Amino acid sequence: MPNLKEKARIIDKDGIRRALTRIAHEIIERNKGTEDLVLIGIRRRGVPLARRLAEKIRAIEGSRVPVGILDITLYRDDLSTLSHQPVVRQTEVNFPIKGKKVILVDDVLFTGRTIRAALDAVIDLGRPRNIQLAALIDRGHRELPIRADYVGKNVPTSRRESVAVHLEETDGVDEVVIMEKT
Repeated sequence: MPNLKEKARIIDKDGIRRALTRIAHEIIERNKGTEDLVLIGIRRRGVPLARRLAEKIRAIEGSRVPVGILDITLYRDDLSTLSHQPVVRQTEVNFPIKGKKVILVDDVLFTGRTIRAALDAVIDLGRPRNIQLAALIDRGHRELPIRADYVGKNVPTSRRESVAVHLEETDGVDEVVIMEKT
């Protein structure tokens, strides 16, 4: 694995807060409220983002939106290249998704392969009315015809760069950093 060095901090704690507030308003507006709305965070950093969005939606609308956790490990098309023994964590969607408006939440949208795997995993849970995608960062370089419905920030990157989202819940700090291969 190549060494990475920090190239630039592009979003700080306040920037993440503002982006999630905007996304929450866009979700409410597009779905005409919160009826039949559920959020499902993709492990790992999509989960705290989904929880934060649910809290912002509750603060705006006064209603609670269920939040689920999706593990896509066994749905990945690169599973054999990841590890001989991949670590599978639990999917926790403790509510029916049949007929629901599902918002998938992830930290970074890149090639689209993670989202393709997440779509397969959600469909295995039931048949939602529709599936929408919220991503904190869209860095481009899609390999599949997938786009986010809600984006915190579009960040054009080169293939030599990566985008690291750090969240208080998982990393002790809220920031988005561009890393460069050395």
